[in-house]
Amino acid sequence: MSENTTVLLDESGIKRALTRISHEILERNKGVRDVVLIGIRSGGAYLAEEIGRCMEIIEGERVPVGAVDITLYRDDIRSHAPHLPVGKTDIAFSLEEKQVVLVDDVLFTGRTIRAAMDALMDHGRPSSIQLAVLIDRGHRELPIRADFVGRNVPTSLKENVAVLFDERHIPIEVVLEK
Repeated sequence: MSENTTVLLDESGIKRALTRISHEILERNKGVRDVVLIGIRSGGAYLAEEIGRCMEIIEGERVPVGAVDITLYRDDIRSHAPHLPVGKTDIAFSLEEKQVVLVDDVLFTGRTIRAAMDALMDHGRPSSIQLAVLIDRGHRELPIRADFVGRNVPTSLKENVAVLFDERHIPIEVVLEK
């Protein structure tokens, strides 16, 4: 690790944050009834799986988990289109009248979340969309706020926050790169 990199959360810190987020989701929604998790590809999708496993341990019932690719919904698609690979949206259940918890790894400007909400609306009309993020680093450009946050990390615009995953897509570290 370079001197310009700081570890914000290690594997056990991430696990604690995701466990807390899972409990908060269950508390707000009074259990798992009509709750679905949708992760934003790719880091958010991996975290949604982790939260789903945690909620199953707590409640003894599996919550449906899906993933959404937002590539075609980005507001900068025209400038990046030739370079952006389109991923797969995998939502194998109805969103109608569901409490959708949208999951992402790092919340920054809010533009990714706006694109994800647009993509979700093409799949149905949920009762609500709640937002869970592992890291909220500030610098919003849109009026978007997370309902569930693992950790708030004030950053400068010159810094970057990255969530690192192992080969099994398990989150192992969150780092701040200067």
